[in-house]
Amino acid sequence: QVQLVESGGGLVQAGGSLRLSCAASRNIFSFQNMAWYRQAPGKQRELVARITPGGVTLNYADSVKGRFTISRSTAKNTVYLQMNNLKPEDTAVYYCNAAATWGTSWGQGTQVTVSS
Repeated sequence: QVQLVESGGGLVQAGGSLRLSCAASRNIFSFQNMAWYRQAPGKQRELVARITPGGVTLNYADSVKGRFTISRSTAKNTVYLQMNNLKPEDTAVYYCNAAATWGTSWGQGTQVTVSS
């Protein structure tokens, strides 16, 4: 059983920044990759960014390229999502995801609201 605990969400004005954190209950090298997804009201959950435990960034959604940066701390078993120049369309619940050969785990989600 893996626990993923997200934090860092909140309310911010357009153009502002937030940093999300996802703390894993086990060594992140247990996973093949870790990712951030988001789900806006009435929309499907979508991939935002994905990274390997070794620090290789695998994917960014086109809508966040140049504004969001995914990173990780192996010492803290934590994955981060630095979000800059936020837009109202970034408003969503952001979920942490960890994929392993033995299964996939999700965090409980953290709300990000961007006001115009």
